[in-house]
Order: sequence, then C-alpha cells, then structure tokens
Amino acid sequence: MKTPWYEKTAKEIRDAVHQGEASALDIVNSFIEHADAVDGTVGAYTQRWSETARTAAQRIDEKIRKGLPAGALAGVPVALKESICTSEGKTTGASKMLADYRSPFDATAVTRLQQADAVFLGKVNMDEIGLGSSTETSALQRTTNPWAPDRVPGGSSGGSAAAVASGTCALALGTDTGSSIRQPASFCGCIGFKPTYGRISRLGIIGIASSLDHVGPLARTVEDTALALNVLCGEDKGDPTSSDRPVPDFTRSLGRDIRGLRIGVPKEYLASDLDAEVRQYVEKALDQFRNAGAEIVSISLPCTGYDAAAYTVISTAEMSAGLARLDGVRYGARHPEAKSVPDVYVMSKSAGLGTEVQRRIILGTYFLSGKNRQDYFVKAQQVRTVVKKDFQNAFEQCDIIAGATTATAAFPFGSKSDNPLEMYACDQFTVAANLASHPALSIPCGKTAAGLPIGLHLQARSYDEETLLGAAFYYEQHRGFEMGFPSIL
Repeated sequence: MKTPWYEKTAKEIRDAVHQGEASALDIVNSFIEHADAVDGTVGAYTQRWSETARTAAQRIDEKIRKGLPAGALAGVPVALKESICTSEGKTTGASKMLADYRSPFDATAVTRLQQADAVFLGKVNMDEIGLGSSTETSALQRTTNPWAPDRVPGGSSGGSAAAVASGTCALALGTDTGSSIRQPASFCGCIGFKPTYGRISRLGIIGIASSLDHVGPLARTVEDTALALNVLCGEDKGDPTSSDRPVPDFTRSLGRDIRGLRIGVPKEYLASDLDAEVRQYVEKALDQFRNAGAEIVSISLPCTGYDAAAYTVISTAEMSAGLARLDGVRYGARHPEAKSVPDVYVMSKSAGLGTEVQRRIILGTYFLSGKNRQDYFVKAQQVRTVVKKDFQNAFEQCDIIAGATTATAAFPFGSKSDNPLEMYACDQFTVAANLASHPALSIPCGKTAAGLPIGLHLQARSYDEETLLGAAFYYEQHRGFEMGFPSIL
C-alpha cells in the first residue's frame, strides 16, 4: 500500500515536488482531506485556509512546469500558531481580546517560509496569548493530544504540536518563552526546537516577554527541523534583537560522528521528582549515546530551582508591561458598555482577557511596583546572570546537556488547571534555556506503558545549533524505535 503524503516527511515532500514526482496540489489536497477526517477529533486548527493553500500549490506547480527554481520547502504544508501575524485570516492569540484582529502584515518568519514556497494550511490553537502549559486557557476551542483524547497536548504551542503529531501538517511554527515549543513537542511525540535568542526574527509575533520570546519549528524529524531552520534563521533589520551572525547550512551537521562528544547530565535534573517511566527512557537514551562513543559527564547546575523563580518574576514583569497595549483603545476589543476612559480599561480587560492572563499581569505589576522592583525584579535579573554563568561553566565541561523535557508525560484535562503552581512546574527543566538564551530541543525518546510520548531535552552552547542537531540526528537514527502515528490515523 502506498504511504499517504501525510505520513511522509517534509524533506520527502519537498524532494517529490522538486523532482516532478508529485504535484504540490495533490500533496496539499491529501493533507486537507486528512485534516477533514481527523481534526474534528484533535481540534488543532482554529482557521483552515484550504482554498488559499490550493492556490499557492498551483503557483508552485506552475513555477516547476516553467522550469523555474522552486523553494527549499516547495509544497510543504505548514501550520501557524495563532500568535503569529499573517495578512491572511485573523491573528487572535486565542484570546477574546483579539477575536477580530487582522494583521496588516506577515511576520518575518511567515514571509521567509512563503519565499521558500511552503504552503500554509491555516492557524492552530494555543494557550491564550501564549500563557499556559496545556492549551486549556484558549478562548477558542479545546485541542486534544492525538495520542490520548483525554490528555492535554501541552502548551502554549499545543495546536502546533497536535497538528504535526496527527499528520495534518508536515511542519508547524510555534513560539517559546519558557517551554512553549518543547513541552508540547514532548507531550505529542514530535521534535520541538528553540533556537538561540536572535537566530529567528520575532517581528510579527504577539510578544509576551521580549527578552525570553523565541520563534521555532515543530517537525516529525530532525532533518525536517534543520530544513526549516535554514529558511527561518538570519538577520532581520526590522527586529533589532535578531542576530547578524552567518547562518550555516544546518543539514550539513546531520550524520556527524558523535564519538568523543561530551554529554553533561546535571545531577540536579536526575535528583528531581521525575516520573519513573520518564527517568527510565532518559537513562536509556544516555546509554545509547554512551554505547556510540559519547562521553557521559556528571555536571552540576546550582541554579536549578532558582531559575524557575527568576523566570516567573521576569516573564510576568515583562508581559505586564507589554500586554498593557491590549486595553480596548488601540488594540483589543472595547467593551460596548464602557462609558469613560477608566471603564474602557477595566471593563475591556476584564471581559477580554482570561483568568491566567489576568493573573500573570497582576503578578508582573506587583513585581514592578515601588520597592518590589528592587526586591523581586532586580533580584531576578541578578539570578538570571548567575544562571547564564552556571551554563557557561557547564559548557566548559561538556558539549551537550541532556535530561528530561518534562517530569511526566501528558496529563489529563483539568488535573492542573486549578493549581497554577503545578502548571508552572511543567517548565522546570526548560526555562533555563530561555533565561540563558542558548538553543534547546525536545526529541521523542520513548512511550509510557499507556502509549504516551516522552521527550528527551538537549541543550547546546549559544549559536551551536549544529552540534545540537548533530547529536539529536544521531540519536534519532539509532534509538531503536519509530514514534509512528497515533491510532486516530
């Protein structure tokens, strides 16, 4: 039986289009039909752009018929997170406050994908404004984990991960402020990549915390991730925080010999409250690296524990300032019954923003108020400096830092939504990479007895995405199992 297109990788799709073995239109139609069949159960998509996608695919096919060069992602179906601005459709951030917002421009990442001839199938769900770890705070709809409909897909890029895992796109774009690409990738069994801060332009995303936000891809394979990074990375004059460092061909880092590679395992990570099955598969992955000739090094990250607290203070402080623009005046839905300026602010935000967003704005405002600024925000920035130094010291002893992406596999709906501290703990192994700004990824390393994916978290020095991808690719090729697809397919 012929393998359906939705089970093929982005590279296989791109190559088939380039070589004239399949039309982009046929491929896109296959994904659209598959999404018609399964997304009613998963609920990843909030907007479907089927006709626009078909038109884009036809343009690619016409380009190839004329003998013109096709892009690096020609015909590859892509899903976009609701917080990424597009001139097509709406950009809601999964919030009532932005329910009718239409961006006048495309985010730089969207433009680069478009220039590479990727085809956008639509937008996918997320936690409201990117604040959450389960996609349960979305004001739009419920998104389930394709591997278990009673489990969350993770967040905030839960729709992106669910779309990749369910085969309703070949690549997805997400954002990551503390874990929002990597944690849902772990829960849904796909690759989630957070690059070095500045590698990918942030222009055109609904920002949460400007010093922590990252844009990155979610994919089924490491090779597909590298292909996406080749397109997405690079300086953007419109984003002053983007890096002007040269962008290598990341696919050249795949297939590297990992003998002699030093993989650091922080003792603090293994001492944490890891689920037994998660620990088992992470240790098995480390054994596979060791057997391949890598050196497993025990290291220490004394900042562990303090990093999460610092992250909470810094991220909420930055978001309370940044989200002040959602006031019903210039941005956001204005409450129809507001009669005065104070009413506009209070009533619009109260009605338009969900509980979690309001909670974090209040927290951040508190941390920046009066003496609290010195006691909390300034102190948290000092801790951030210590976190960066701890990682600098660690990377003198190793090339890669490995551990679990999350302490558990995907949890049931509603099991953490009434306890914010439990929800925030989902980020305990991932926030440090955002504070320190270095690249990190999650790659599947096994499944629980219940069939839920488990993610291995790998981190590398800033701007050393090549070593990170090389190690991940080697593991992917030698881990001894295939993730496969959920039973809903």
